[in-house]
Amino acid sequence: MNITIIGTGYVGLVTGVSLSEIGHYVTCVDINEEKVKLLNSGVSPIYEPGLSELMVKNADRLYFTTSHEEALVEADVVYIAVETPEKEDGSVNLTFIERAVEQIANYISNDVVVVIKSTVPVGTNQRIKSMLPANINVVSNPEFLREGSAIHDVFYGDRIVIGSDSPDALKIMRGINEPFGIPIVETDLNSAEMIKYASNAFLATKISLINELANICSRVGADIEEVALGMGLDSRIGTQFLKAGIGYGGSCFPKDTKALVNIAEEVGYEFGILKAVIDLNDKQQHVLLNQAIKDFGELNGKTIGVLGLAFKPNTDDIRNAASLAIIPELINLGATVKAYDPAAMGQAKMVLPKEVLYQDSALHTIESTDIVFILTEWDEIRELDLQEYVNRMKTATIYDGRNCYSLDEVSQYPIRYFSIGRKYQKRGRLL
Repeated sequence: MNITIIGTGYVGLVTGVSLSEIGHYVTCVDINEEKVKLLNSGVSPIYEPGLSELMVKNADRLYFTTSHEEALVEADVVYIAVETPEKEDGSVNLTFIERAVEQIANYISNDVVVVIKSTVPVGTNQRIKSMLPANINVVSNPEFLREGSAIHDVFYGDRIVIGSDSPDALKIMRGINEPFGIPIVETDLNSAEMIKYASNAFLATKISLINELANICSRVGADIEEVALGMGLDSRIGTQFLKAGIGYGGSCFPKDTKALVNIAEEVGYEFGILKAVIDLNDKQQHVLLNQAIKDFGELNGKTIGVLGLAFKPNTDDIRNAASLAIIPELINLGATVKAYDPAAMGQAKMVLPKEVLYQDSALHTIESTDIVFILTEWDEIRELDLQEYVNRMKTATIYDGRNCYSLDEVSQYPIRYFSIGRKYQKRGRLL
C-alpha cells in the first residue's frame, strides 16, 4: 500500500521505516528541510539501534519530503505521528495533531484511512473524525515502543492495538499489520486510546513501587534485588520493571501519567494512586544527591563525575532524565561537574548549565574526582573495571543510581559504594 506518515520524530520515523521493511511504500513528511535532506541521504537524526540500517536497506520504498501535498495526494493510508507535548497543567497539547488534520482535509479527496499513532487523550480520535469528510475513516493505533529497542519492539511486540468503529478500516489495518506476525487487538476508538495510557500508568506504578520497596530495604537490611527476584517469579507479578533505581524518565511515562491524571480530573475523578506515583518518582530522582549531602555535609568545592546523561541506555533522549534534576543542583551547591554519555552529550549541551565539563570517555570523567554518580546503565559504564575508580579518583566514592555492580564485587575493593535498596558498602573513607 501507499502509506504516508506525517511527522518524522521518534514514533513516526520508526513506524515508517518498519512499514517499508514489510513491503509497503512509505512517504514521510516533515516541515524541517534540513532533517528531510538528512533522511533522504539515509542518515537517521535520532540514535536508535538498527534504524539507520533499515533506512538504507529499504531506500527504494522509503521517501521523505517537506510537501504535504506531494505526500498526501496518492496515499491510501495516512498515519499521524506528530508530537503531543505536555502543557503546564499536565494536559496534552494537540496543536500539531490539528495542523496535520488540516493538511489532510486540504489535500485528500479520495477514501483513505487516517491512523492516529500519536498518544492522545481519550476522545481525540472522535474529535478528529468530526473534522474530516465523512468518507475518511479514523483509526487509533497507539505505539508501544521502548527507546533503545524500538525496532525490536515493532517486529517482536506483544500486541498491536487497533481501534475503530469502521469494519472496513479495521480490515485494512489488519492487512497492513499482519506481516508483523503479532497478535492484533481490535477495539473501539476510546478503548484503544485508553489502553496506551493505562499501560504506561501501570508500568510507572510498578517502577515506583519497587523503588519505594528499595528505600525500605536499605533501612531494614534487606536486598531489593533478592526481593525483586522473589516477587517476579510469581507469574501474577512478573520480573519486568522490577529494577530499582532513581526513577523513570523519557518522553512517555512522565507525560502520559500526568495526562491521565488530567483526563480523570476532567471527568470528575481523583486518580490518587497515579498522583502518588508521579510525586514518588520526582523524589526518587534525588535519592543519590540527598545521600551525598548527608555523607559530606556540603558539596561546595567537590569535583563530581557523572556517568550517563540519557534517561536510559541505547538512546540519546534526555527528556525527564535524572541528570536534568541532579546536575543543576550540584552546580548550585558549588560542585564542579564532569559528565559523560556515549550518545546524549549533544542533547545535554542544549539544556544543562554551561558550567558542565563534558568528557570524551568514562575514564576521563572519573579522573581526579571526589565523587562519581552513575545515572545511566550503559554497558560501557557497567563494564568499567572497579579498580579504575580506585586508581583515578581522589578517594573512590560511588553513588550508583542503577545498581550496575554486584555488592560481592564491590566488596573486594576499597570503595565507598551507595546503591539503591542494597547494603551501603563503606570500605572507603570520606574526606
